[in-house]
Amino acid sequence: MTWVHELLAGAGVGLVGGLASGFMGASPGGGLVIFCVLLLGAEQHVAQGTSLIAQIPPTGLAGVRRYWQSGNRSPLQWIVWIGVGFLVGGASGGYAAAAVSDSFLQWAYVVYLVALIAALVLRRERKGGNNEGEHQDELPWLPLLLIGTLAGFSSGFMGIGGGLAITVGLAAGLRVPQHQAQLVSLIFSVIPTNIPPAWIYWSKGLVVGWPAIIGILAGLWVGTDLGARMANGVSKSVLRRMMIGFVSLMALYMTYKALS
Repeated sequence: MTWVHELLAGAGVGLVGGLASGFMGASPGGGLVIFCVLLLGAEQHVAQGTSLIAQIPPTGLAGVRRYWQSGNRSPLQWIVWIGVGFLVGGASGGYAAAAVSDSFLQWAYVVYLVALIAALVLRRERKGGNNEGEHQDELPWLPLLLIGTLAGFSSGFMGIGGGLAITVGLAAGLRVPQHQAQLVSLIFSVIPTNIPPAWIYWSKGLVVGWPAIIGILAGLWVGTDLGARMANGVSKSVLRRMMIGFVSLMALYMTYKALS
């Protein structure tokens, strides 16, 4: 594959991953792993390393701005506690991933996605609580720390950025309104908390070439902004159903990869 083809393929990967990230508040890593494997023919470890490297620049900044302009807010203490957990979990997940096979990672990915789907499907709406346009400010610190640790570990171990874990943990676990949960998740695509696991993959050479990475970054900038614009125009119930469908497709594809 020439550098031009790598650049164009990377741009396609980034655009699709960015659209999914902006629309569903999931860090672009999950989509990037899938499409790196699919379009660039990368092995699982290489796809995950590429995903983590591409998430270091603040590619989700435009998406964060769109959610913020629509009235969603993210209390600073949420970011602090989730961030602390993310840093701890990320480094441990990166080292754990380097010690297992591609096949093990693929099956772990499938189990993780199925667990997220179950949490979304079983989620119950708050009674008498937050309505469509409301948001929360107070949450206990320990659940936030645990969500951050799980998100960080999933980021390092599976290269998925941790955004899905943050969104599902806040929305399904702590009953945070969907748009607000997605804003918090996107903020962690701006803060480079995944540097420790990204460095682990980079030091072992588990990344694609620079033309593909540059293309991915360009696609992410555009796609995240477009996805966030679309998300702010639909209801939280539609976003929830779309997220279930998206995660289900990822789980099906990774099951196919693990079996092949």
